[in-house]
Amino acid sequence: MVRSRIIPAEFYERDTVKVAPGLLGKWLVRVIGNERLVGRIVEVEAYRGKDDPASHAFRGQTSRNAPMYRERGRAYVYFTYGNHYCLNITAQKPGKPGAVLLRAIQPLEGLTSMRRFRPNVPDTELTNGPGKLTKALSIGKSLNEQDMTVKGPLFVTEPEAPETPCEVWHSTRIGIGEGSDKRWRFYLKGNPYVSKRAGLRERRFRGSNIPYRD
Repeated sequence: MVRSRIIPAEFYERDTVKVAPGLLGKWLVRVIGNERLVGRIVEVEAYRGKDDPASHAFRGQTSRNAPMYRERGRAYVYFTYGNHYCLNITAQKPGKPGAVLLRAIQPLEGLTSMRRFRPNVPDTELTNGPGKLTKALSIGKSLNEQDMTVKGPLFVTEPEAPETPCEVWHSTRIGIGEGSDKRWRFYLKGNPYVSKRAGLRERRFRGSNIPYRD
């Protein structure tokens, strides 16, 4: 097996709007016992602080959003809509709140377990949304503030094999009211695991291409 490099904390110590597109194409790894569940990150959203009315940190620090103010590269897991968990990765410098919401991944390893955690749905529906991916990877509140920059139950790595470039697009974020003008949702164009929403203002992201493999 090719040894992969875990993404270090320094990667996350930047503006979330820069960290977010940089996470596309990286591998999210969930370890349960002796098994790895792995997915390529294909869709994300950036959230900041007091300049972002859609952010949990817009009105300041609370017990819920405290991970956004602490060390970089930590999991920020919260329960939403009384239905599912969402997984974020904290970014920016400590004391300056920021987090990147992981919205969708493309399954690579551990598909049998993902199907068990998300039964009776097509494979393309396993992980194409923030609540879907946390269920498919059995991610809950116990992983809140998990250090994702070291090997453990949850971390992010570089791809383990060469990948061909693909286009990165961005749009306004999904399911918010305030801050809906910001194009801080980033995704791999054409990937079948990206969540589908009509009416979004979408365009090609004028950053560098992100490695991607079919």
